[in-house]
Amino acid sequence: MSTDTTPKPPTDQSKIRNFSIVAHIDHGKSTLADRLIAHCGGLTDREMSEQVLDNMDIEKERGITIKAQTVRLDYTAKDGTDYILNLMDTPGHVDFAYEVSRSLSACEGSILVVDASQGVEAQTLANVYQAIDHDHEIVTVLNKIDLPAADPLRVKAQIEDVIGLDTSDAVECSAKNGIGIEDVLEAIALRLPPPPEADPKAPLKAMLVDAWYDTYMGVIVLFRVIEGTITKGMRIRTMNTGASYTVDKVGVFKPKPTDVKSIGPGEIGFFTGSIKEVADAAVGDTITEDKRPTEKALQGFKPAQPVVFCGIFPVDAADFEDLRNAMGRLRLNDASFSYEMETSAALGFGFRCGFLGLLHLEIIQERLEREFDLDLITTAPSVVYTLVMRKGDPIQLHNPADMPDVMAIEHIEEPWIKATIMTPDEYLGGILKLCQDRRGVQTALTYVGSRAMVEYELPLNEVVFDFYDRLKSVSKGYASFDYQAIGVREGDLVKMTILVNGEPVDALSMLVHRNNAENRGRHMCERLKDLIPRHLFKIPVQAAIGGKVIARETIAAMRKDVTAKCYGGDASRKRKLLDKQKKGKKRMRQFGRVEIPQEAFIAALKMDGD
Repeated sequence: MSTDTTPKPPTDQSKIRNFSIVAHIDHGKSTLADRLIAHCGGLTDREMSEQVLDNMDIEKERGITIKAQTVRLDYTAKDGTDYILNLMDTPGHVDFAYEVSRSLSACEGSILVVDASQGVEAQTLANVYQAIDHDHEIVTVLNKIDLPAADPLRVKAQIEDVIGLDTSDAVECSAKNGIGIEDVLEAIALRLPPPPEADPKAPLKAMLVDAWYDTYMGVIVLFRVIEGTITKGMRIRTMNTGASYTVDKVGVFKPKPTDVKSIGPGEIGFFTGSIKEVADAAVGDTITEDKRPTEKALQGFKPAQPVVFCGIFPVDAADFEDLRNAMGRLRLNDASFSYEMETSAALGFGFRCGFLGLLHLEIIQERLEREFDLDLITTAPSVVYTLVMRKGDPIQLHNPADMPDVMAIEHIEEPWIKATIMTPDEYLGGILKLCQDRRGVQTALTYVGSRAMVEYELPLNEVVFDFYDRLKSVSKGYASFDYQAIGVREGDLVKMTILVNGEPVDALSMLVHRNNAENRGRHMCERLKDLIPRHLFKIPVQAAIGGKVIARETIAAMRKDVTAKCYGGDASRKRKLLDKQKKGKKRMRQFGRVEIPQEAFIAALKMDGD
C-alpha cells in the first residue's frame, strides 16, 4: 500500500466529479471502467488486467460485477483544468439493487452505457430510473460501435422513446478497442455537476457506501463525505448501529489503496478502524464524529432483507463442521447472507440460508464449493410467507416443513413482484404464455420498433424456481428480465408433502398454489420413481395435501423366483412357496426402511423446477 504523507491543500470541491456507470449485464461497463483507469494512468500497462475492478474469480468468469467498487482518477481536461473523478462501478443484477441504490446516492451523475448492437434492455431501464430518482445528470454512452451489428441511430431513437433522454450529445465509443475514451472523460468532466458546496469544518456527516473484510486489516469501509472532514485518529460513530470506532487509516483507491491524512466534503475514500465483522458496518448507515455528532442521519437506510431461502447440507455428514466454518468466513464478507442451523430427517445436519435472490444463492453455493472444497446439497428455494393466524400475531414462514396446523391459519400471504421483460416481438407469444402459467397479471405492453416491453405482476414463488431459465429458452436468449418487490398478497397456498413408503420426506415439502399442486405432485412422484432404486418390496411414492393423496407412483419390487427349485409336481407346492414369499414381503414393507440415495435427492431437487 502506497502512502501519500505530503500535506495537501483542501480539495477544490468544484473540480470533483462523483459518477457511477449504469448498464445492463454484458454491455461493457467493467471494460469501460478498465479503459478509463488506463487512460488516467491509475495503473501501468503491466498492472492492468481484464475487469480490474472485479476481485472475485466468479465475477471475472461470469463477466458480472457482484460487489460495488470505486476508484479515484486524476484527469487533465483539454483546456488544462485538473479534475478528480471518483468512479463507482456498481453491480448490474437485480439481486444487488440496494447496493446500486446506495452507490447512486453517493454520486451526482451517471454514465448510461448502452450496447450499440443490442439497444435498451430491462436492467438498463431499472438502473437508469434509479439514477433519475437520485436526480443524477446522465451522460449517454453508446458502446461497441465497432461491431458489424452496431446501429447507433436506431439505439439513440430507442433511448429517446423508452427512457426519454436527449441523445443528441451521446458519446460513441468502443471500450474494448479504446475508441472514444477521451470523449467519455471530457463529457464526465464538463457535463456532470460537482458535489454541492459543504463546510469542511462542520460536524462530520458521511455515508457508508460499502464494506468488505480484509484478512490483515479487518473490515475496510468505503464512504462518501457529505460535510465535515474525516482524519486518521478520529473517534467516529455509526448512527444506525450506534457503534463507535477509532479511525486507524484513511485512504483512497487509485485503484491501489493510497493512504492520505484526511478526506473532505464531496470526496470518496476508505477507512479501517478495527471493525470485526461486515455486519457491524451496514451499507447506507451515517458516519459521524463521536464527540461532535451531526444533527440527523441521512435518509434511505434499511437493513439487508433476505428474499429467497433454501437449506444447504453437506453430502458427507463428516463435513458439517467444515461447512459451519466456511459459512462463518463468508458471512464476514457478505452481511446480506444469513444462516441458521437446521436438521432434516432425510439430509441430516445443515443450515437454513437466506439470500437476496437466485443469483446471490448461486454465487454463495459456488463459492462454498470452490473456495472451501465442499460437496453440497441445496433444497428447493422458497420465499418468505406470512401466515396470518386466527389467534395471535402473524408468523414469518421460511421453511415449508415448519408450517403449523392449517386449522390455526386464517390465510397465507406471499410476496409479489413487478417484472419488466423486453423481447423481440417474435418471442412475445411464448413469454406471455409463460407468465400466464406462472399466475401472472399483465399490467402493460408497449412497442419500441420491433421490440416489445411487457410488464407483469407475478408471485415471487413462481419466479425463484426456474422462471429465468425458461424465459431464456422461450426467447432463445434474447429476452431481458428485471423485477422489483411490490409487497405481499393473499394466496390460495397449500403445503404439499412427499411420502415415500408412507413416511414424509421433509426436505421435499413445499408450499404451492392449489391449482398447480396436482401437476407439481405428479411431476415429483414421477421423478422419484425413476431416481429411487428398487427394493425387495413395493414402494409407494405419494404427494399429499394434508390427509389427501393427490398423486401416486409405485416402485415395483425386485422379485426373487422362489419356485425355481420346483420341478413338476402339484401346483399347490408352487402356490405354497409364493404365499410364503408374499407374507415375507408384507412384513418387509411394514418394517423395511427405504434408503433414498443422496444423488436421488440432488436430482429431484434440481429437476423440480422443470
